[in-house]
Amino acid sequence: MRFGVSIATALIGAALLSGDVAGVAAPAGPAAGEKPVDVELVLALDVSYSMDLDELALQREGYAQAIVSKEFLQALKSGPTGKVALAMFEWAASSDQKLIIPWVVIDGPESADAVAAEILKSPIRRASRTSISGAINFAIPLLEENPYHGLRRVIDISGDGPNNNGMPVTLARDAALEKGIIINGLPIMVKEPSYSTMDIDNLDYYYEDCVIGGPGSFVISIKDREKFKEAIHTKLVMEVAGRLPQRRVVPVADEAPAERVSCLVGERIWQDRWGR
Repeated sequence: MRFGVSIATALIGAALLSGDVAGVAAPAGPAAGEKPVDVELVLALDVSYSMDLDELALQREGYAQAIVSKEFLQALKSGPTGKVALAMFEWAASSDQKLIIPWVVIDGPESADAVAAEILKSPIRRASRTSISGAINFAIPLLEENPYHGLRRVIDISGDGPNNNGMPVTLARDAALEKGIIINGLPIMVKEPSYSTMDIDNLDYYYEDCVIGGPGSFVISIKDREKFKEAIHTKLVMEVAGRLPQRRVVPVADEAPAERVSCLVGERIWQDRWGR
């Protein structure tokens, strides 16, 4: 069950007050020494050169503001432990990931404020290539080896282009799904697609077909720069609450063209442009 969500209609109230908890089989109980939390959440932020500095700043500010928001803190209280374990990293090429927020527990306003401050404090950087598969492969051991035990384990990927480096994204996605990890997506589509930055049309379709997966996984696309922070806020609250809207809200599949986007489109564009 996967959803493509329109920001205008995926209201926070609907995410919190309607629909069933995203259907994930509860993992075995905590092992010795593991600390129980409701969600183990990894935030993976694209910092490839196709992201302009304004987008990078909005991305950071969006997450920082969402974490301290009233709706996020309300969602936090809805879980059995009232705690979320969170880590954040930046990604670009398959070998380029930088952890900017090591695992930390958010359990109320004070810890949320501290995490938001750390997000804003870390210097903004940019790097070459786009490897969503590399981001997923980096996130898997973060979830497998941390000291927390969540009822759900989620990788939250934001990015503005298709995979063009590293292994095919579907192989990485499937490896995560085999471990019971959910992947949600935030495709950033605020600029017109450009050959120079190897963008594609219908990035939201690409994310639905090739990137996200697991019970209750969803895509929230950003097509308006003014809605950037709102989209991050909506997605983060939905992930922490573990709920979905009561009905499919503007599902991507209902709007898709006859031919879906190839999961190797990014690799093909790179090969056509550079011949390697």
